[in-house]
Amino acid sequence: MNETMNWAAGSAVCRWLVWLWNAFRTVWHESAVGGWFHRRRLDFAAAGAESWAVDLVTRDGGVKRAWDGSLFGRLFRWLWNLPATLLKALRRLLGGLWDGSLALRGVAALGRAGAVLVGLFALWMLVTPHASWNNSYGFLAAAAIFALYCVGCADRKATLEVGRFGPYFAFYVLFITLGLVCSLSRSLSLRFFLFHMTCFLLAVVTVSAVKEYRQLKTLLILVAVGLTAAALYGCYQGYIGVEVVASQQDLTLNKDMPGRIYSFFDNPNNFAEVLAMFIPLVGALTLNAKGWRGRLGGLVCLGASVAAIGMTYSRSSWLGLALAVVVFLALMDWRFLPAMVVLGVCAIPFLPKSILNRILTIGNMKDSSARYRIAIYEDTARLLKDYGVTGVGLGSDVTRRVFLHYPTLYDGNYPIHTHNNYLQMWAEVGIFGLLAYAGLILGQIKESLRAFRKADKSLKRILAAALGGLVGLLAIGLVEYTWFYPRNMFLFWLLFAVVASCVKLAEQERT
Repeated sequence: MNETMNWAAGSAVCRWLVWLWNAFRTVWHESAVGGWFHRRRLDFAAAGAESWAVDLVTRDGGVKRAWDGSLFGRLFRWLWNLPATLLKALRRLLGGLWDGSLALRGVAALGRAGAVLVGLFALWMLVTPHASWNNSYGFLAAAAIFALYCVGCADRKATLEVGRFGPYFAFYVLFITLGLVCSLSRSLSLRFFLFHMTCFLLAVVTVSAVKEYRQLKTLLILVAVGLTAAALYGCYQGYIGVEVVASQQDLTLNKDMPGRIYSFFDNPNNFAEVLAMFIPLVGALTLNAKGWRGRLGGLVCLGASVAAIGMTYSRSSWLGLALAVVVFLALMDWRFLPAMVVLGVCAIPFLPKSILNRILTIGNMKDSSARYRIAIYEDTARLLKDYGVTGVGLGSDVTRRVFLHYPTLYDGNYPIHTHNNYLQMWAEVGIFGLLAYAGLILGQIKESLRAFRKADKSLKRILAAALGGLVGLLAIGLVEYTWFYPRNMFLFWLLFAVVASCVKLAEQERT
């Protein structure tokens, strides 16, 4: 450690960076703009408390105000809670037999640990090698956790808090169901319907089971353990080298780029998307850690994860992670943003040549992946012209079959999917399904911004990080179909539920 410190102190590069940082701070504080920022030493929460613009964005809309008392809203909540309601009735009917059964009490106790079960499920998803993974495992595990939680609800007043996701969640579930019923091929869509149900079960149990910050922290620590294992294995792949796959990188523009690591996932983009989602949360956990062990563990996970996402060479995920960090800083203290921009620009010359070259290809229309996406979007426009209102049915298998009725791409192949989350959803469930999804996401972001003002500092960090990861992945979805790999889809909805859980805890703190 001392040798490292001595090296850093004697390094010309380090001295230059320190000098640049001190110079920037001096100029910034003495400038008119810096002075204006300094005089307003307020974070988003305090600034937003008196802002009519923030109030306009975060106040309840007419749909949400009418939702709780509506017949559809009551029916939707009743259906989700029906299994737990029936189990409560069964417990009353059995009376002492239920309470005297060691097995039933053990199952109920296990169900009450729903947050831990979800965390273990996430850890399992993060460390299972692709060759050993089966998406049916995800559905069976989510259904088992849901069933256990319902048993845990039988001997207490707990319910499934599906209302935490707002009215657009019900509309989205409805359109996903219609996507199966009205599909051009129900047999092909059924598998994808089960994927969506896995996500819904996982999200509802998560937001219902997390009742205090300690439970949320335990869940996220388990996620961080899985992420650490996946990142370290990815770094090991980068160390020993992996095969260069021509279909994953344009070799004419990236001649010296090594093979892209993928860890336990199907391909580098899948792995990078997971890292972009959860790196901000690991950062928040590290900042919230009380002891040196927690900080050291967080730093190990952060270091390995940042190195791993670099070696995936996934440009969209790099940008998504950068946006996630911007969101986090903007919420916690937007005065750090100019400094982060300066440091980011200064760090560019010190990046490995292969990563720098990869960055320079962003937006280059000579890159094969960019040209291929544009060709896919043109084919997707033809499909949406014919099926944009109703959709063709759930799943990329159905859209792939429909693409066969349109002209091929320039290489003679047909698209596997639309290479865009929103276009894919539009193609599958129609424009109204896409609008329901947009309402769900925007509604949750609105709730998060409003709840942020109510949370304590530790919860603010978690909420800002989770919201940053969510926004980052939403941005990646503009150029990638991030749900093509179902594990990523399951983890996205877990992150969505973490955001909703933070909102719930913030509201509890205020009351």
